[in-house]
Amino acid sequence: MTRIAILGATGYTALELIKILLRHPGAEIVAVTSRQEGQPPIAMVHPSLTDRLDLRLEDITPAEIAARAECVFSCLPHGASSAVIPHLLAAGTRVVDFSADYRLNDPEVFAQWYGQKHTDPDRLGKVVYGLPELFRSQIPSAQIVANPGCYPTTAILALSPLLKAGLIETSDIIVDAKSGVSGAGRTLKLTTHYPECNESISAYNIGRHRHTPEIDQILSTAAGKPIEVIFTPQLVPMDRGILTTAYARPTGPVSEEQLMQTLAAFYADEPFVRVVEHLPSTKDCALTNYCDITARLVRGRVLTISCIDNLIKGASGAAVQNFNLMFGYPETTAL
Repeated sequence: MTRIAILGATGYTALELIKILLRHPGAEIVAVTSRQEGQPPIAMVHPSLTDRLDLRLEDITPAEIAARAECVFSCLPHGASSAVIPHLLAAGTRVVDFSADYRLNDPEVFAQWYGQKHTDPDRLGKVVYGLPELFRSQIPSAQIVANPGCYPTTAILALSPLLKAGLIETSDIIVDAKSGVSGAGRTLKLTTHYPECNESISAYNIGRHRHTPEIDQILSTAAGKPIEVIFTPQLVPMDRGILTTAYARPTGPVSEEQLMQTLAAFYADEPFVRVVEHLPSTKDCALTNYCDITARLVRGRVLTISCIDNLIKGASGAAVQNFNLMFGYPETTAL
């Protein structure tokens, strides 16, 4: 059994993580943390865990966490993770980080997009990006894995095979993505208040969404040259799910069949990527760790459509996939 602590256990992704780990034969949750006063039972915050997890939320030090746990899932906000994680790593604890603190390679890029200086800048560029479909070989030996963002997962998985194969241009890539409201987190905000977001769809953070440099960075790695995408995120009135349509120019004559064959060959051995002939929808992937992808050729443009459950393949499922690789469990365990 692997002893696990979950930091910042009150949010949606933490709840999904707990649900997955409760059915994992090799996982034992030994601590759940929060800064809430009074150390309430976790089931008071997440009633669906009643009679399933008998732990109280604690506000404990990194040293206390490291003394109990072999692996830490950090669901803390951006900026808070990097203040704690160096102490956990120094104590020999391995970490899967849900925040964006270790996804980017350049501390100046982090400061530009997140509006704050990084508290652990020397580690940037040395942390494995936790997308097994692209970086599987690096994950088993990693002390810390940066769990991918939900929007980037859909764009990166759809576009990387086509970039690697040289089938699409590295410029003029547009990523149009629509997400359920849970992607905004559990903290109360006016824009996600029910009367504001119900029966409405809206774009937000155009040109300044923080997932943009993450998409750029990983697609640049796949292509072997710099890429800057135009990323348009949109909020749709559903609980969960992301549907992403990406538009790119082909590098030369290409058929729809060739696009689909390239995707299918790239993901032939991947347990959680399904290359499908039909146009996928978010319900196809809801409550699963799958990413469904298809491609079309329309008026000389290459279109990819991909979808995931933002709380699972876009967060907690991906984290357990990384955990399984790190600790030697079959990659699909509990997923």
